[in-house]
Amino acid sequence: MPLISSTEMLQTARRDQYAIAAFNVHTLEMLQAVVEAAVETESPLIIQTTVGTVNHLGPDYIAHAAKTAADLTDIPIVLHLDHCTDFSTIIRCIRAGYTSVMIDASMYPFEENVNLTRKVMEVAQASGVNVEAELGKVGGVEDDIVVEEQHASLADPEDCVQFVERTGVTTLAPAIGTAHGIYKGQPNIDFERIETIADRVSVPLVLHGGSGIPAEQIHRAVALGMSKVNIATELRIAFSEAIKDVFVIHPEENDPRKYMAPAKEAVKRLAMEKIRLCGSTGKAGVVR
Repeated sequence: MPLISSTEMLQTARRDQYAIAAFNVHTLEMLQAVVEAAVETESPLIIQTTVGTVNHLGPDYIAHAAKTAADLTDIPIVLHLDHCTDFSTIIRCIRAGYTSVMIDASMYPFEENVNLTRKVMEVAQASGVNVEAELGKVGGVEDDIVVEEQHASLADPEDCVQFVERTGVTTLAPAIGTAHGIYKGQPNIDFERIETIADRVSVPLVLHGGSGIPAEQIHRAVALGMSKVNIATELRIAFSEAIKDVFVIHPEENDPRKYMAPAKEAVKRLAMEKIRLCGSTGKAGVVR
């Protein structure tokens, strides 16, 4: 089946109180791994790439690989551009075949965030592409975007209401205390804020910084209204550690197939775990 927009997929997840795991991939093997995980769990899937990965591989290569995966499977697959601050890159990705994009203008004042998001919405709606935007500032490091802890800020529920009404954005990522990267201690998630925002806006909400959050906190966030959970750092670590393990035993290895295969398998196992955690197992047939 072709790649689809995530709009209906996430609306269904919100309605039925589960979430879709969205995986950031950086290689063909990582893309194959998350697709295989989704097929085996019969789950809808969101494949994500950062701007850095787009610049590294090229949007057309990525889109064609994702389209091939979608054509070879019978599960709904979305290709999403994560945390993009550049309008021209968003246009390049939409033209290449991305079916969902994130405009991250959270570093700007509220009015400018509204205007930039509305601009992206105008283009994306004409192409049937989902749009995600962020309010507040999620701390940590995501590609080249660095938000120091002292500069992170939580989303205001009233701002969320106004933002959705004024932009028409179809997916919202409010900052609620999570951070990109691996947590040094327990995440300080504001669950009451999630509940308040979910009660006041109708669009699906996105949990950024999903790597390393304890299972019980993921379950609670999803139950309160988070419909998409982003996983990036944990996948990179699993992939890299599996490759390192090969070279510990076989330091002379020079065949990429010999160390990429276990790396792919490690990502697949982790992706299946995250899919189950989000509650989307067996939901592939819900959205077509």
